[in-house]
This record gives sequence, structure tokens and C-alpha cells, in this order.
Amino acid sequence: MNNLWAFFINSREEIAKQTIEHLGLTLASLSIAIIIGVIVGIILTRYKQVANNVIGIAGIIQTIPSVALLGFMLPILGIGVTPAIVALFLYALLPIIRNTFIGIEEVDASIKEAAKGMGMPSAQILLKVELPLATPVIFAGIRTAAVTNVGVATLCALIASGGLGQFIFRGIALNNTDMILAGAIPAAGLALILDFLLGVLQKNVTKLIKPILITSLVLLSSAILWAVTISHPPVFQAGFTSEFMERADGYPGLREHYDLQFNTLELDPGLMYEAIKEKQVDVISGFSTDGRIKAYDLQVLEDDKNYFPPYYAAPLVKGETLRKYPEIRAALDKLAGKISDEIMAELNYLVDEKKQPPSQVAREFIQNLGLETSTQRNGASDIVVGSKNFTEQYILAEMLVVIIENYTNLDVELKTGLAGTQIAFNALLKGDIDLYPEYTGTGLLTILQVDEKIRNEIIQSKEKVFNYVKEESKKRYDVDWLSSFGFNNTYGLMMRREDATEFNISSISNLKEYLNNVSN
Repeated sequence: MNNLWAFFINSREEIAKQTIEHLGLTLASLSIAIIIGVIVGIILTRYKQVANNVIGIAGIIQTIPSVALLGFMLPILGIGVTPAIVALFLYALLPIIRNTFIGIEEVDASIKEAAKGMGMPSAQILLKVELPLATPVIFAGIRTAAVTNVGVATLCALIASGGLGQFIFRGIALNNTDMILAGAIPAAGLALILDFLLGVLQKNVTKLIKPILITSLVLLSSAILWAVTISHPPVFQAGFTSEFMERADGYPGLREHYDLQFNTLELDPGLMYEAIKEKQVDVISGFSTDGRIKAYDLQVLEDDKNYFPPYYAAPLVKGETLRKYPEIRAALDKLAGKISDEIMAELNYLVDEKKQPPSQVAREFIQNLGLETSTQRNGASDIVVGSKNFTEQYILAEMLVVIIENYTNLDVELKTGLAGTQIAFNALLKGDIDLYPEYTGTGLLTILQVDEKIRNEIIQSKEKVFNYVKEESKKRYDVDWLSSFGFNNTYGLMMRREDATEFNISSISNLKEYLNNVSN
């Protein structure tokens, strides 16, 4: 608890900034949804034959996974505040449209007839009779939409729109509970406060209708002005994953090592590549064997000051598992040294660009090596293979499953999509998984967190890094690094090739010089 409080105190300025961003996204989208949703709901009461279809379409939109919807909009609206507001607006529509329609429809018919008998025209009946009586139901829909939007807005951090989701996703990537709570607690508080305030307004809406309308217009204008103000990107924009923004071998160390100053955005790993493809960002972090480098014609900048260590991939196995099933080592040695950088990049390309399933790509590669792939066991699992949440890990994990099931008598369960190094490694230590593919550079700087002196002594030699990581991991955690697959999937900064050529940028130092010239 003390650590959480200390984290809140140390990060209070960033928490306040992200809370304001979160509130801005919610109010802007909710205000637009109220205006359009209420109008649509009113129209549907006059054209009942299409009501079910319209409400059904709004319902279908709400069932689309948030990340998928944000991904669909990326080529059209780009990244940042605009697509986030559009997505939140779409999610808020259903409860507002439905409750407006139901609220007006449930007004007693005899009351409407009495109003007509008094000579009131349709517009006056709507404004003086139907809407006032339907207000409690309409406000219930608005309250539901508000709370929903506060929650969904956390996901908008994946497309660089800001908000409290930034802390949450960084914390998930690093398995940092304090960081997760720094985003989750203010978001929950924001939802409760909004719901409470809307509840107070709901009870007094008939007395406060004019102040409410004026306040709503002011809030809408302010939120839209805020959105427009921050939606203009700076001249040069970098897009990084949440994990890269915080991990020891990521942006913090890179910035210090090269004295770099970026305008940075946090993006989902998949959307990050789409963002650079669509020219929404100018440089991204990535892996040197990623298939999208070829697909999107990107250039990996030379790490001319040797900041990134070697990232040779190898199976990382729980010591207890290897002692119980020593045959795993001999089986997985069949993949030792068999995958070059070029081969791994091509396998990633087949999945990312050609849309082939990772299981198919893995199985066909093993068949091309002349190894067995026919056995597929379906019994109770003896061991569990895990993977992190990106393409290369999915492919490697599938390879591990195929080899183990064909060259041992073990049944294997596959658990993919673990969100970051710390989560995968902690799952290994706790016994939730028995092995997963890992990288020596990640082991050196993120798992073992070596000091600068040791890092500088061994970083130039892949053998020294591998041996150090292997020995220290066994000593500290009782986990075993098996033989490397052969390829070096180092971290790197990437730009569109056309931009790198135009600005004569081939290395990270060149990029620093370019940024200095632009800022001057």
C-alpha cells in the first residue's frame, strides 16, 4: 500500500494530465452522442417501422471489440483524439437511442390524447409532454453511456489518444500493479463521479433544463476545442509500444544513451505498424526480424552506439520441468541454429502480410527441415508452452509444441498472447507455463536487470551475453536457457525507407542530428 501511495505521489502530475485527457474524451464523445442519439430516438418514434432496424444496427456496433473498431478506423481517421472520439461516440449511441425511443413510447396514450384535445401541435406535445415525461428513462441511458465510455476510453490509449489507459497498459506490459492501479483507480473514480452528477441532474432536470442545456453546450464546445487543439501532431512523431516506453532496454535508456528527445505516442504493437504505414508517425520501435519491415518498406536504423544488446531467441524452460522431463532438451535441440534472421523475417511476413495461420507456417517450416509433424496429441496436457503477444512468438510457440509432441511422449497445451515479458516470465516462475521463447537481450536487461558496468563488459559479444544470462538465470530463478534458434531479433528504430532516404538518415545518430536541425 505504501508503494502504491508513493507511486501516486511521484506520478501525480502525469495522473492529473491523463485524467483530464480521459475526461475530455468522455465528455466530447458523450455530448455528441446525446445530441445525435436523442434526435434519432425522437425520429424513430415517428417512424416506428424502422426503429428495430436502427436500434439493431446500434447494437451491432456496440458488440464490435473496441480494439478492432479502432483498427478499422486507423486508415481513415489516423491515430490520436479524433478516432477515439468517433469510437466512443459509436459505443454511446445504443443506450441513448434506445432509452429515448422507449421513454417517449411509454408515455401514457391518454396524456398525449389530452394534449391533442387541448389543441397542442405535435412539436409542443413533444417538448411539453413527451420529453419531460420520458426524461428519467433518457437520463438512465445517458448514465449508462457515460460509465461505458469511461471504461472504453482506457483502450483508446492504444491509438495515442491519451487518457488513463496509458498507465494501465504500461502496467500490464511490465506486470506492475502500482502502475495499473494508477490508471484504474482514477478511471473508476471518474465513472462514479460522472454517474453521481448525472443522477443529481436527473432528479432536478425539469427545474434545471435551461442551465443543463447551456452547460452541455459549453462542455461540448470546450471538449471539441480541446480535441482540435491536441489533434495537430508535431513535425516529427515517434510511436512506441507501452512496454518499450518503460522497459530497461527500451526508450528510457535509449533516450539517455543517444541524448534523444522525441514527441512520443503509445500505440498497440499491431496498430503501431499501421500508423507508420499510414504516415501517422515517423519512427517506431520494432524487431529486426519483423515481417512488416519488408511488407511496408521500412528501414531499420543502425544502432551505431551499440545500445541494444544481442537478442538471440531460445526456449526458456522452468528448471523443475526440465528435471522431470529431460527429453525436452534433446527434442528442442533439433531446432538449434536452424532459423536465420532472414528465415524468421520471412516466416513473420507469411503471417503478417500473407495472413497464413502461425500454426501452418510453423508446421510447414518444420516439414521443410525434414522433421516429423504428423503427431498431434489430444490427451490431458503434461506441459504448457506459452508465448508473448506478437507474431514471432506465436510462430515459435507453435514450433515448440510440434517438436515436443513429435519427439517426446508428452502432451502439450498452448497458452499464447501473454502481454509482455514480465507477465510471461512470472507465469513461468509460478508454474502456469513450463516454457516459452525468450531473447537473451531481454533476459539481460529486463529479467536480470544488470548494471551498466556488466552490460558494457559483455554487450559486444553474443556468446558472453548468452552465457551470462544462462548462468545468472539458473542461479537466481532456476530456469534454463536451451540452445538458441539461431536468429538475432534485436530491437531497433524504424522509419519509412522513402523518408530515411530523403533526409539521409541511416543510423540513430543521424536521426538525432536531423531532430536537432528540425528543432533549430
